[in-house]
Amino acid sequence: MEHQITIEGGATFAVDASEDALLRGALRAGVGLPHECSVGGCGACRFELVSGAMDTLWPDAPGLSERDRKRGKRLACQSRPTGDCTIRVRCDDSYLPVVTPSRREAELVARRSVTPDMSEFTFRAPGEAAFRAGQYALLYPPSAQGARAYSMSNLPNGDGLWQFVIRRLPGGAGSNALFDRIAIGERVLLDGPYGHAYLRDDDARDIVCIAGGSGLAPMLSIARGALAQPGSPRVHFFYGARSQADLRAAAELDALAHERLSVSVVLSAPDASQPWHGATGFVHDEAERGLAQPLDRYRFYFAGPPPMIEAVQDLLMLRHKVPFAQLHFDRFV
Repeated sequence: MEHQITIEGGATFAVDASEDALLRGALRAGVGLPHECSVGGCGACRFELVSGAMDTLWPDAPGLSERDRKRGKRLACQSRPTGDCTIRVRCDDSYLPVVTPSRREAELVARRSVTPDMSEFTFRAPGEAAFRAGQYALLYPPSAQGARAYSMSNLPNGDGLWQFVIRRLPGGAGSNALFDRIAIGERVLLDGPYGHAYLRDDDARDIVCIAGGSGLAPMLSIARGALAQPGSPRVHFFYGARSQADLRAAAELDALAHERLSVSVVLSAPDASQPWHGATGFVHDEAERGLAQPLDRYRFYFAGPPPMIEAVQDLLMLRHKVPFAQLHFDRFV
């Protein structure tokens, strides 16, 4: 059933509550509600309910602090209207989707092991796979409550192929469902694309991609997109893994071999019993060592676990004063 949502002092739009939470309904209607992860983790989509009623899909979502809850804050990605509502939120055109997200059934057509705990999943859906390099989609794995956000590793294409490099998380209901309960030929619901950390093609600066773990997926897409553009800037790619067991993921970069691409791999916890003559430590430190100064000459894209994201932000914004407009990332938990 559709319900009318009015932003206090602003637009009115309809949300099909049988299909969408508030955030995804707003984005489909072309309303720029603030957001990042879209699955309850980051807290970027906080709003206040002025009138009306909404169901909360995930009461314990980590995107809200106890202080937020006491102040009556809600998450648009976890709120489903049960009638017409008025909300208080500051919208921004920068949050408008560059490609309008839509839902579709997607068939798993291939799965390939990348590391002992990461695999590439390829889904085919009707129509073209329309997204921007670096964006993500929401998958609804069977028997897992709610959606999971995974970044595409391939490029937009007319064949309807959506590829994801996904890490199996210990105790992770979503990733374990994808690894254990979906066979080739079976289908899942795919909703997207979403995300702001997509490749910008209007800047002549060299590009830096910093990836940690399964953050490799969107950075592969960014690098592929940049290198596919004739005469585009150089791409400096830094990949951080744990040990030699993860180096098969770095082999994905071999297929990108290009005169405008440089690749650096760093291990944070190399296995002393196996040979390794490369860099060790944290990937953001390796990026600082490997890039020519000043760092504000580059445009940065990065993806990985939250501690890595915070470390890269501190490095670039606090230590090197790189303008925030030159940093592109989506926050996940």
